[in-house]
Amino acid sequence: MRNVFARLLPLVLLFAIGCGGSGRVSYEGPRDAFERGKALFEAEKYSDAIPYLQGVFDFGRTHEWAADAQLMLARAYRGNREFLLAANEFTRFTQIFRSDPRVAQASYELAMTYFDRSPQYKLDQTDTEQAIAQFQLFMTRFPDHPLTDEAQTRVVELRDKLAHKRYDAAAQYELRGFSEAAALTYESVFDDYYDTTWADDALLGAIRAYVTFARQSVAAKQADRLRQAMSNYDRLLQIFPDSPVLKEAESAYAEARGMLQAVASETEPQS
Repeated sequence: MRNVFARLLPLVLLFAIGCGGSGRVSYEGPRDAFERGKALFEAEKYSDAIPYLQGVFDFGRTHEWAADAQLMLARAYRGNREFLLAANEFTRFTQIFRSDPRVAQASYELAMTYFDRSPQYKLDQTDTEQAIAQFQLFMTRFPDHPLTDEAQTRVVELRDKLAHKRYDAAAQYELRGFSEAAALTYESVFDDYYDTTWADDALLGAIRAYVTFARQSVAAKQADRLRQAMSNYDRLLQIFPDSPVLKEAESAYAEARGMLQAVASETEPQS
């Protein structure tokens, strides 16, 4: 029985390779597997292409079709919206085929897999942060690449989403009457995302929240909180002189100044 099994084993192994274990497809060698996978990829039949492209690696990763298959496999996963698998394959390409002239392009596409996964601002933003990190790494490694400007545009878009999420958290604090938390969170939006479209709105929110916080505070703390409101107005005026929220901010500033004068007049006789 052992002799029979020993004679059959090579045939079993040959059949396993010929069937391209991952997808039960048949091909005669790495070139055949690659050409079949490429034809399906170009026809945008990504699910069908993937088993053939994977099959190329049944014959190792040092032959002439390996690099092309690796990059195409990553793109097939991305085309099939399997973004994490795509990210793994793009990473593998950049690590295994480091001297390939397409490494920069693959690095950009790796960042795009996380960009594709970045959800609407209300949801968890882990993939957004990962996309920013990958784009920044791409720009650092390939500062003169033609896609560098596009990568920077993507980073701005992603940072704007993070700012929106933080701003929304501040607005929720304000709505629920947690004025101190609202004020500090609005300020953090400006501090961390000063280059986004939410920066001037955040300063307005901070002014408004500090005025409300002052009203909620004991007399001894009101002046400091009103001055913080006025300080944020000064920042808004200096940094965003053409902001559409400036008029509303002026009204809040006038209120803060009036309250501060009233506080000062009340404490002056005691002094």
